[in-house]
Amino acid sequence: MTYLDHMEWSFPVPIIYGPGRLKDIAQFCVEAGMARPLIVTDRGSAGLPFVADLKRRLDQAGLRAAIYSEISPNPRDDEIAAGRALFRSGGCDGVIAMGGGSGMDGGKAIALTATNEIDLWDFEYERAAPDMTGQAAFPPLICIPTTAGTGAETESTAMITDTARKMKWCIWHAELKPSFAILDPEVTVGLPKTLTAWTGADAMVHAIEAYCVPSIHPFCDGAALEGLRLVTRWLPVAVEAPADLEARGAMLTGSCLAGVAFLKGLGLVHAISHMIGAEFDTQHGLTNAVLLPSVLRFNAPDIKDKIAPMAQAMGVSDTSFDGFYGQVCEILDQIGIPRTLGDIGVPSDCAARIAEKALQDSAAGTNPRELTASMIEAVIYEAMTVGR
Repeated sequence: MTYLDHMEWSFPVPIIYGPGRLKDIAQFCVEAGMARPLIVTDRGSAGLPFVADLKRRLDQAGLRAAIYSEISPNPRDDEIAAGRALFRSGGCDGVIAMGGGSGMDGGKAIALTATNEIDLWDFEYERAAPDMTGQAAFPPLICIPTTAGTGAETESTAMITDTARKMKWCIWHAELKPSFAILDPEVTVGLPKTLTAWTGADAMVHAIEAYCVPSIHPFCDGAALEGLRLVTRWLPVAVEAPADLEARGAMLTGSCLAGVAFLKGLGLVHAISHMIGAEFDTQHGLTNAVLLPSVLRFNAPDIKDKIAPMAQAMGVSDTSFDGFYGQVCEILDQIGIPRTLGDIGVPSDCAARIAEKALQDSAAGTNPRELTASMIEAVIYEAMTVGR
């Protein structure tokens, strides 16, 4: 079999894989218990052909779907509130979260709040989970990634910007699980070269950071290494040959695996990137990619036992830190990632403020090296001025 074939996997949620599988969306909605789904996507995806095609297929099957597309690249709490209001006023009974990380995060956040009166921030990851006894069940949820990067399709976790505090927080609930994740590589073929690179680099960061979390989780570690193998093998191909369907399929699979892996946790790249994105609305995968080299250098003393397996997964014969690090930087160069935070418009005077915020991010707590605000500030400054 190849990544051009149709496959179905049952772990960690039902995953429908293969070119053209989106054509069966109405069947999956019915199986999930939806008759009036709300399609949630981001502003950038709203006008793309796959959204109209999805709506048309649902209409033809007699499913009355509504569309909510007011989701920013870094989804905001006020956008989630507006989406919840549309879900209720439209009598919707399920959510189809479609897009890159922003579209899927927006859809998942709306699903978390659509059928209850619980405040959005009560679902914050570091808090005790809300007691759902006596609450209406969460609506059924289908996730459809349109980029190979975020890996957000198999869990309920979502990163949402708190507009009052200008910080990003992870929200979730264990009882919200996607009924289906649909991985259709045909949907990603039209992705621009830059977004292919940025989202693909995001998947690489997920795999690396998840594997380096200092805890034992063999299932996540296995997913991280296989995700890293697929992404580093196929990302340059997908960037240079965007119509290569097998490359697109392998990238979707690698991204999904890396997304499963970060159930174990993430690290300093994400802790910083979340807060930069909340303040400056930078593209998440791009920000991660620029930060990765500086964070790897910082974490190097505490990830010595992780380097050789990652290098081997990437096909690198030199399994030292320098060999692994050099290959990571070579891939970033190959796919056109800028070298510093300054190159992507992050101002030089924000390092101390971002560091204080990043220290509060849940990803900081699973970084392999213990952190202080001053340490994080130094990493940000290095990423701002030196980069890779």
